[in-house]
Amino acid sequence: MNQKEYEQLQTKLSPKTPIGLNVLKAFLVGGIICTVGQAISFFYIMNFDFTERTAGNPTVATMIFISLLLTGFGLYKKLGQFAGAGSAVPVTGFGNAVISAAIEHKTEGIVLGVGGNIFKLAGSVILFGVVSAFFVALVKLILVTIGVTHW
Repeated sequence: MNQKEYEQLQTKLSPKTPIGLNVLKAFLVGGIICTVGQAISFFYIMNFDFTERTAGNPTVATMIFISLLLTGFGLYKKLGQFAGAGSAVPVTGFGNAVISAAIEHKTEGIVLGVGGNIFKLAGSVILFGVVSAFFVALVKLILVTIGVTHW
């Protein structure tokens, strides 16, 4: 069997992916997660001395904490299996990635297990986030230096 015949057989035997349904589920779950985040942001604005600008950090921290709890109880995995990227894209997906690695390696001990592996999955996100932020700031500095104030 050559490569072309194998690909045809694989296409024939593979189940069809319901792309439309998967996109709808991801959109709805991602939207619900973001709506919860917006409600938490409004809560901080209404009940504490936060503005729309300053409520972002505690809102993100709260959303990550909620995802940590859901991951610890095994619920975020079920949500991810249902929603796919809808649960992975918001900041809650980052929290899930961090705590999943910690839970997976907790039997190896606090230092070598949890401490050594907690950012195994999320480390690349942090790295590329920091590097891209550096380059965006560098471009902004160059533009401001040469006199471009609105971009």
